Amino acid sequence: MKKAAVMLYPLFSLQEISCLTELFLFHGKEIVTYAAERAPVRSEDGFTVLPDRSFQDFCREEIDCLVLPGIWEPLPVLLDRRNIAFLEQFRGDDQLVIAAISSAPMLLGKAGLLEGRRFCHGVFEEFLEEFPVVPREGVVRAKLVEDGNLVTAHGDAFREFAAATARRVGLDCPETVFDGVAGKTFSEEDCTFHLPPEVMPEARAYWEKCLREIQ
Repeated sequence: MKKAAVMLYPLFSLQEISCLTELFLFHGKEIVTYAAERAPVRSEDGFTVLPDRSFQDFCREEIDCLVLPGIWEPLPVLLDRRNIAFLEQFRGDDQLVIAAISSAPMLLGKAGLLEGRRFCHGVFEEFLEEFPVVPREGVVRAKLVEDGNLVTAHGDAFREFAAATARRVGLDCPETVFDGVAGKTFSEEDCTFHLPPEVMPEARAYWEKCLREIQ
């Protein structure tokens, strides 16, 4: 299974992609984080993340999906030429799944990756009027849009974004995978969890190992 790449930049939204990265983890898909340089990047959520690699160490052959989280303050990221140059290499690459949520499609637009494509975004219209980096003819007023290898979504469609992107890379994932609990009724049995019998021997060996190391 190929790996997924997550592009990092200052004030990226960890929350908007956490459902997707959880699906990758659950299905055993490795994630590699990339940024302009291998230095700590602070998310809009207040977490500091050290990228695994810099853009110059990107290995296209091992990656089948590139994820772009939204950005709290997009202008500095747009003006950093390193981000745009990194994305420009994917023009015409229809084998790479590109998933961008909320304000991230602005980066794709500035890099020329939205020409002739259908997409949505979560950017204030007034901002786009001042900084016309998104081609207006391709905009679809929707929460989630899939066009070929491109998946875009509004920020509040992070669950649907996760499921759609996971399916694009061949993972078995229903659309309802992250449905909420509001308005639903659950029994005690629904709220009781057991390990599958087939993993119990491995789990028990792990627990015993931890106990030995603690003592």
